[in-house]
Amino acid sequence: MASPNTPAPPNTAASPNTAASPNTAASPNTSDSPNPPASPNIEAILASYAGFRDRDIEGILSGMHPDVEWVHPEGMGKYGLGGTKLGHAGIKEFLAHVPTVLGGMRLVPREFIEQGDRVVVFGTREVTSLRGTTATLDFVHSWTMRDGKATRMEDIFDTVAFHELIES
Repeated sequence: MASPNTPAPPNTAASPNTAASPNTAASPNTSDSPNPPASPNIEAILASYAGFRDRDIEGILSGMHPDVEWVHPEGMGKYGLGGTKLGHAGIKEFLAHVPTVLGGMRLVPREFIEQGDRVVVFGTREVTSLRGTTATLDFVHSWTMRDGKATRMEDIFDTVAFHELIES
């Protein structure tokens, strides 16, 4: 976790009523019926999102393989947020840097689609600039899983909108 002098990593939140069955899409449950049980892959991903929500770095890493590739668009390199970070140490370094660029973030995963070892998550993120401007931006997370752990997570989003927010 962040030291007392370092801001906490961005916050994320998984919808408590979001789950998916293998090879199907899932969205927040709007009926009175319970959600189907999530697959082990989706359970691991949900644990990582819960770690973000709780600002718990170990929780974030709990769903990730020790050699995970954490990939963000190269277009975010201007802010030190682009490229591929390797392993738990790379993710920790990335997360420690985020508060120097952003005032806050909350992820809201909305839909999970699973096919084999791939899980794609569609969602939104509420991002706050260092100056206090907040915007809601869409994201797609593409997770590659092996033995119930993420070996790759690629964050796909509109970098132009993100740049505009950071600079606002």
